[in-house]
Formats: sequence, structure tokens, C-alpha cells
Amino acid sequence: MEAEKLMENWNGLKKIINDNFSDERKKGLESLYEFLEERMMYAPASGLEHYHNAFPGGYVDHVLRVCECANRICKQWEEMGATINFSNEELMFSALNHDLGKIGDLTEDYYKPNDSEWHRKNQGKIYEGNKNIVHMPVPHRSLWMLQEFGVKVTQNEYIAIMTHDGIYDVGNETYLKTYLPERSLKTNLPIILHHADHMASRIEFDMWKSEQPSQADKKSFKKSSNNKTKTKI
Repeated sequence: MEAEKLMENWNGLKKIINDNFSDERKKGLESLYEFLEERMMYAPASGLEHYHNAFPGGYVDHVLRVCECANRICKQWEEMGATINFSNEELMFSALNHDLGKIGDLTEDYYKPNDSEWHRKNQGKIYEGNKNIVHMPVPHRSLWMLQEFGVKVTQNEYIAIMTHDGIYDVGNETYLKTYLPERSLKTNLPIILHHADHMASRIEFDMWKSEQPSQADKKSFKKSSNNKTKTKI
């Protein structure tokens, strides 16, 4: 990602904060994002290239896409008759901060470039987890980072951020897998955020896949390489 695009995305992130929040929450978010600016701007969204956005600048690009997906999905749900009993600010806050824990803690990055060329080439493992930081699930670290800067979180936002990975995370079963009506989710915000995150991640996977060489290209490259080897011999 070129420098101009990195800056464009970063300004887009700041615009979301400026347009959707006010007073103390806005000040807290501005302080948090200013503190993390350099690290966040270059952070990847995942460690594996075939997951999504495993490249410098991938994190901000992913968050912007999740925010857009969340807005569109929410409108569609409402148009189709779903109950939207949460605010747009809660929707944007949850989308903006759902993966905040992937930046790391106050001093250390969550991801570090993988030094193993073999793993990068054969497994697509571009980044690896930073062993210097305390182990903590991403949603938990996201909420911890927010409280470190005095940013208040509503109950709706808390549950949405905690469960945005959906049923893929076994720890979310207590929220999402229940047979008692009184224990079911009180808002659709967690489901909408999960759909937005899943949609954005899948789009990013498709974008990565479209850039990979086809089987025909691989065969052509292999044939060309073999011919060059035979010529040298």
C-alpha cells in the first residue's frame, strides 16, 4: 500500500471519529488514536495472507470496510423489518473498535514480521504473534485499551465487541447459543457487527485471491524455469 493510500485511509478513520462522536467520548478516542497513530497506520489485519489484509496498512483498511459494511447491513435489516433498538453511534463505535486489540498493548505490537522465509513462502504466514505481550483474546484487549484512555463503553457496544467473531469463538456461546428467551440478545447489534466483519474479511480474501497467479500461470512459469535450467545445463 502506497504512502498516499495509507494517509487517505488514516484520514478516513479520523473522519469517522469526528462525524460520529462528541464530548468526552470523542476526546478519549482522539487521544487513543493519536497515541497509536504510527503503529496503527502500518498494522496488518491478520498474520496469514489468505486470511485478510496481512500487509502494512491492512488493519485500517479493514476497519474502514467493516464500518461501511455495518452501515449498509444495518440499513438493509431495518428496511426488511428488523428491530434496530441501538443508536448509530453504538454501531459505529463497535465497528471502529472491534479489532482494536490487534494493535497490541501500550508499548508492544500484536503482530511481528515473520523471520522465517519458509513459513512466509509455504504457509503464507507473513506475521506471527508477539510473545512479549500478555496473552489476551483480541476483544478483551480491545476493551482494555479503551478503558486505559477513559473511553466509556455502553452495554450494547461491550457485548457487540466481545462477540463480533460470532460462533467461531467458543467463548461467545454463552451470549449466542441459548434456548431461553430471557437470555437471548436484547439487540441485533452483535449479529450485524459479526456479519459486517465476516463480509469485509471475505471481500478482502477475494481481493487477495484475485491477485494470485492462476494454475496456467504457474505451469507457464514452471515450464519457463525448466527451459532456462536445461539451457544452462
